[in-house]
Amino acid sequence: MTTTTDPPAPGVSAPERAAEDPPDRPRRLRRRELDDVMSVIGAAMGAVGFVWLIYERMLPLKGRLGFVVCWYIAFLALYALIVGQRRGRVVVVDRVVSVAVHTAGFLVVGVLAVVIGFTAERGWGAVRHVRFFTTDLSVTGPNDPLTKGGILHGMVGTLEQIGIAITITVPLGIAAAVFLSEVGGRMARVVRTLVEAMTAIPSIVAGLFVYAGLIVTLGLGQSGMSAACAVSVMMLPIVIRASEVVLRLIPGGLREAALALGAPRWRMVWSAVLPTARSGLATAVVLAMARGLGETAPVLLTAGYTQNFNADPFNGPQVPLPLVAFNLVRKPEPEAIARGFGAALALLAMVLVLFVTARVLGGRPPGELSRRQRRRSRAVPTTDSEQG
Repeated sequence: MTTTTDPPAPGVSAPERAAEDPPDRPRRLRRRELDDVMSVIGAAMGAVGFVWLIYERMLPLKGRLGFVVCWYIAFLALYALIVGQRRGRVVVVDRVVSVAVHTAGFLVVGVLAVVIGFTAERGWGAVRHVRFFTTDLSVTGPNDPLTKGGILHGMVGTLEQIGIAITITVPLGIAAAVFLSEVGGRMARVVRTLVEAMTAIPSIVAGLFVYAGLIVTLGLGQSGMSAACAVSVMMLPIVIRASEVVLRLIPGGLREAALALGAPRWRMVWSAVLPTARSGLATAVVLAMARGLGETAPVLLTAGYTQNFNADPFNGPQVPLPLVAFNLVRKPEPEAIARGFGAALALLAMVLVLFVTARVLGGRPPGELSRRQRRRSRAVPTTDSEQG
């Protein structure tokens, strides 16, 4: 198939034709012109006036939530009409969907900001005192001022219990994910079905299972170890499912290259697959940690409750921060409620610190070697001449 072009006009040289035809410029897909911004602003302002006239004046309707919902629907309709005056149907659909996606993102961020702001406002009276993080509630009454008593016992209990739960969950979860993604077979279907069933189990069932199996049957007693086992039951399916998804995203060519070099299957997984998926595996662990840190129902039955400091997870009740907050906010005294919200705010801060730490440790992009790997690669000869 051949293409034909128009012959050049007589008497026009090549440089003159090049000057007349503007060069092709790449189009920036994310760029927004002034008329695009004004279209959004105009649609938003027009929707406010239209909904106010219909909602407040013509119809007997009241309520801020209903007004916001009606305004947003009218805004999308007006924005589609404005864009449709100058663009085609494809552009209209693209712009409307883009506005809806951005709205969903801002809505999620706004809800998260409201939750954090509300918790910080209610608990700021307690967390602003240093003693709140360095003392326990052993000699503190419900009506004592916020300068007395703290959540040190809950912080230590949370850190020790989540540490034990991670020690139990991460090896088992990643090993099960490797089995599902790399080995497979009939048994893999059974394991995957059990993992999906564990994901849907209510958290109180995990607490009852550990309570009946470890506390009643084996006589372990309510302790930090029992609470860690209950939390690990909730964390295990999250680690397995998220890690399996990450491992399945690793290109098959990486596995084939490792096997072609003569590496056994276990070595291929250990040296090629797992280091490449390190960032995703760290994210899976972070998700499981976030789930385990906020669990209250399992530890309510297994950890026991005490206001004294206990750093031994194997002996006696050891209370975590979620249980501290749960018990304090149920009391009628304002000081106890403030301490409960302060414990919740400290729990949010711990989740943030753990998340940042995990991202720093596991956030190296795929293919980028660590310092130890770079030193080993420089020490190994790469050519036959160097070997000789």
